Amino acid sequence: MSEITRVALDAMGGDNAPREMVKGAVEAVQKRKDIKVLLTGKEDVIRKELSAYTYPKEQIEIVNATEVIETAEPPVMAIRRKKDSWNGAPFPITARPLS
Repeated sequence: MSEITRVALDAMGGDNAPREMVKGAVEAVQKRKDIKVLLTGKEDVIRKELSAYTYPKEQIEIVNATEVIETAEPPVMAIRRKKDSWNGAPFPITARPLS
C-alpha cells in the first residue's frame, strides 16, 4: 500500500481563485491516486466550484476558513486578527489524521 501525500492548497488565493485552484486540485487527483488535496477557504464557494467536476471525492477535502487574508494586508497583523484563516498555520492542517 502506498503512502498518501497531503497537499494543502489555499483555494481563495491567487489569480482567478477559486476556479483555477479547484481545477488544478481536480486535475491532480484525477491523475494521481496517492495524493489527497485539502482545499482551504470559504467552504460554500469551494463546494460550488467543485460541483462542476467529476473527481474521486475521497481525495479532496474542504477545510473551511471563514476569513481570508488579502494580498494588501500586513501578514503578521492579518494572522493575529484573522483567527479563522488557514494561512498562518498550514502545518497543523496537513499534520492531522486523514479523514
